[in-house]
Amino acid sequence: MTVTDATAIRFRGRSYFALTLTPEAPIEAWLARLDACLARSPAFFGASPVILDLDGLSLTRAAAVALVGEVKRRGLRILGLDGALADWDAPESDADDSAFKGGAVEDLPPRLAGGREAAGAQTSQHTNQKACDQAQEAPCGLGVRAPMIVDAPVRSGQRIVNPEGDVIVIGSVGSGAEIVAAGSIHVYGALRGRAMAGAYGDEGARIFCRRLDAELIAINGLYQTAEDIEPRLRRQSVQIRLADGAMRVTPFD
Repeated sequence: MTVTDATAIRFRGRSYFALTLTPEAPIEAWLARLDACLARSPAFFGASPVILDLDGLSLTRAAAVALVGEVKRRGLRILGLDGALADWDAPESDADDSAFKGGAVEDLPPRLAGGREAAGAQTSQHTNQKACDQAQEAPCGLGVRAPMIVDAPVRSGQRIVNPEGDVIVIGSVGSGAEIVAAGSIHVYGALRGRAMAGAYGDEGARIFCRRLDAELIAINGLYQTAEDIEPRLRRQSVQIRLADGAMRVTPFD
């Protein structure tokens, strides 16, 4: 059989950003902490898909199904499971031996493997190529990636992701927009959306903006919502960094 343009199927690799949640035992206490997080910031996860990292938990398949159901019931979209056991692919004969009950769903999300932590700087694919300049190797030859530069305001609903370095926005970031960077984030305007720097494990990443009106700021997984930011720092030019395991927001002199 000859493959023609009319019958061929095109496949392409593409990278996407997903948040990873790591449940901890006891599950009931972890769910209570998740509820507290969602109560403080209902839009924390936004439209981001979630991966549940179950590595280190001793769960039966029934318990895993129940946990997935509880997370979904809170409005989170689960893309897949990391650390799931292969024998979970076969349904258990008796779900009543679950160590955690309630909220069960019909089936489990797909098992995922091969996710990387801070090594995200080695990812080969950029997203948002229409809105941003594709990063190139820096001429210094040290393996440093040039930043992703956005030459326009980032509007509500847009997401800019650079899994290999910094993001520089020449303009403002609108409410409901999201910036995610492996490195630092620079906003030469108002930051009204969500900014997540050091998203792949870089504790030295920072966030800089000319006017802080953010809904959420995060560095290497530590975050503050709008309610957490001191009123005196709002609408100011600031830099945000991690120091002694805590987030520091300081104004520019």
